[in-house]
Order: sequence, then C-alpha cells, then structure tokens
Amino acid sequence: MNSHSLIALRALVRKDLLLFFRNRKAVLILFVAPVLIAAFFGSLFRPSSKQASPIPIAIVDQDLSKFSESVTSAISADTTFATQRLSRDEAVMQVRKGKVRAAILLPKGIGADISKHLFRPTTSSNKPSITVYFDPSQSMVAPMVNGILAQQVMRASMSTTMGDAAFLANARAEITRLPEGGLPEQQRRDLLAMFESINKVTQRTNAPSNSTVNTAVDTITPPDVFSPPFTTTMTAVTSSEMGTKYNSYAQSFAGMSIQFVLFMGIDLGIALLLARRSGMWKRLRAAPISRAVVLGASVISTTLISMIALTFVFAVAIAVFGVRIEGSVIGFVGILIAASLFTASFGLLLAAIGGNPEATRGLAILATLLLLMLGGAWIPSFIFPEWLQTVAKFLPTHWAIEGLAAMTWRGLGLDTAAVAIAALLGFSAVFALLAHWRFNWEE
Repeated sequence: MNSHSLIALRALVRKDLLLFFRNRKAVLILFVAPVLIAAFFGSLFRPSSKQASPIPIAIVDQDLSKFSESVTSAISADTTFATQRLSRDEAVMQVRKGKVRAAILLPKGIGADISKHLFRPTTSSNKPSITVYFDPSQSMVAPMVNGILAQQVMRASMSTTMGDAAFLANARAEITRLPEGGLPEQQRRDLLAMFESINKVTQRTNAPSNSTVNTAVDTITPPDVFSPPFTTTMTAVTSSEMGTKYNSYAQSFAGMSIQFVLFMGIDLGIALLLARRSGMWKRLRAAPISRAVVLGASVISTTLISMIALTFVFAVAIAVFGVRIEGSVIGFVGILIAASLFTASFGLLLAAIGGNPEATRGLAILATLLLLMLGGAWIPSFIFPEWLQTVAKFLPTHWAIEGLAAMTWRGLGLDTAAVAIAALLGFSAVFALLAHWRFNWEE
C-alpha cells in the first residue's frame, strides 16, 4: 500500500469516527444501554446480605382458638412474610389478582382436631386439613409457605397441649385403647412414660412459665411411627379456585407479543421520517391536508397492524399452546386495542424526538428495551424487588402485560381490564400530544 493510499485510509477512518461521535444519541445507546441492562439483571440475581423483601401472604383464621392464634402470630412474626388477616373470599381473590402470593386457611375446629391426632400412628385416618391457596405462577413460594406452616403448626400444637392436664389424660387413654398390634409395645410404654413425666413437671409448680413448658416441648421427639397430625391441601388459584390449571405460555405470550409490536411501531415511526426525507411530506403540504391528519393516519394504520399481529399471536397461543381467555373476552379485546394504540403513539413519539431515522433508531432501542425490561416482558415483574415493582406500575408495558395475563390464566373480570385499558389509553394520549407538539415537517 503506497503513501497516498495510507493517507486516504486514515482520512476515511477519521471521517467515520468523527461522524459517529458527533451523533450523541448513537454514542449514548452504544455506551449506556449495555450498562443499564447489565446492571438491571445483575441486581436481580446478585447475592445480597440485606434482608430480602417479605413475601405478601394472607391468613384466614376460622377457628379463633388458642391454637390458631398461636399459629397465626408465629407466622406473622416471621420476617420472611408480610402477613395480613383476611376472610376466606378476600384472601382467595387477593391470590387470584396476584396481590398476595399465598393464603393459609385454618378451618374451624382445627385446634381440637390436631390435638386428637397428635400422638396417633401413621395409619390414623380423618386427619384435619389446612388449605394453602397459592399463585401458581410463583412456584418457589408454595413449598416455602408449606414448610414454615408445618413448623409453626407442630410447635403450636405441642406448646398448647403439653401443659394441658385434660389433654394428657385423653392422650394416655388413646394410647391405652389402641388395638393390639396397632402400636409396638415398646413405643406404647415410651409414650406412657413421656406423658407421666410431663404430668409430673406441670404439677411441681402452680404457674409454670412459658419457657419451662417450651423447654420440655422442644426436647420431645415423637417416634418415627408417627406422622404430622394434619394434612396440607395445596390449591392453585387461577381462573377458578379448583379448576383451570396454570398455563405458563399465557404469561410468556403476553410479554413477547407486546415486545414485537413495539418493535413494529418503531419501524413505522422511522418510515415516517424516511418519507419526510424523500420529499413526500412537501407534496402533502401542497394539498389541503393538515399535519394532524398525516400523523393521525400513521397512528391508525400502525394501530390496525398491531391489532392484526396481536390477534394472530394469541390465535396461535390458543390453538397450539392451550392458552385460554378465562376472564372477560370484552376486556381482552379492549386491552389488545389499547395496547395497539399505545404502540402507535409510542413509535410516533420516538420519531418526533429522534428527528432523523438514524438517531431515532438508536433512541428507540434504548427506550424500548427499558420499557420491556422494567415492564415485565422478559422476566415477570412479581420477582422484582419491591421498589422496582412500584416503578413498573408507572410503565405502559406493565399494564399491557399484566392486563393480558389477568384476562387469560388469572381469569379476572372486566373491572380489572378497565383499569389496564384506562392506563394504556392515558399513556397513548400523552404520547400522541407530545409527538404532535414536537414533530417537524422539515428534515
């Protein structure tokens, strides 16, 4: 390569570098976007020494006994959970809406029933059942709730019964009445001796302290032949309390459909700028057509294309992947229309702010990725930290994705859809007004 070629090469490289770094929006996208996205995912999955946000759950106490109050108080004091006490219907609806992750139902008579089965062998039938209603989209929460519930129920059952003389007498009678072969003789003698020892401890003082009783309880290890004196019924709450199973495809199709119609809206916004660059807008200005009409036509056409795309995607989801509209059909259609209108106004706003196709494309990438990332399109927003879940409620993508989920597997009604539709229409109106104000006819 001769000196002339080297000079030309250096000049061309310098020209490309200067052009790129003069485009501040392109530089911003290249250097800022990967930092923001990497920081977002890193913050979600990094180990932290700080206390994790408590999991919202509900407790329904229908027994209103000393035992149920002991269980409820112990679970409420556990920092793992943020607990609220509700009626059964309220608790189930809160789980269905995703407001709480699970609800524990302590039925009437549970305290008395558990004490009867506390020292019966594994073959005993008709054990009392505690129901746990849970949000099936959060599979990690249910076993956590079940584990802590079992721990607290056993602790409460032992602490509320071990110092009760009547209970001890009944328990000794139950063991004595077991048929021959129902319990190994050595196990029978050990249990009777344990009851007798507890009875002696409780008689040595007129007012035994809680710590004394608890110390005695904590040292008791029931024989292996026994099982917990209760069962747990795990009930997934979807569109109906016991019926429809959770379909994970419904959540994923909601996020991905919104993602790709947003990309389409960006392309149509850039197409407007390219049409302006080609001189088409000058010819339109010569005709008696206002700017509002031109921009309005773009919004309507983009909305229609988005509607067709969303309809096709969910038709495939329904036909192939078993997604069902378990909630309001009218609400579902309304959310599709509102989300399509938001897509159109968003693309138009990006074109108005970007000013030219090159800058708009870079700005659109950053803005769209942030909306999708924070709105729950990639990762459901319910696993975000609490503060980030609050931020997500101020984003239109959150309302579109959660609205579609509510109308499909959650099976919620038109009132829930109306909130999502109102939010999307509000964002659409603001975006359209800003775009009309910022859009320039000239390049």
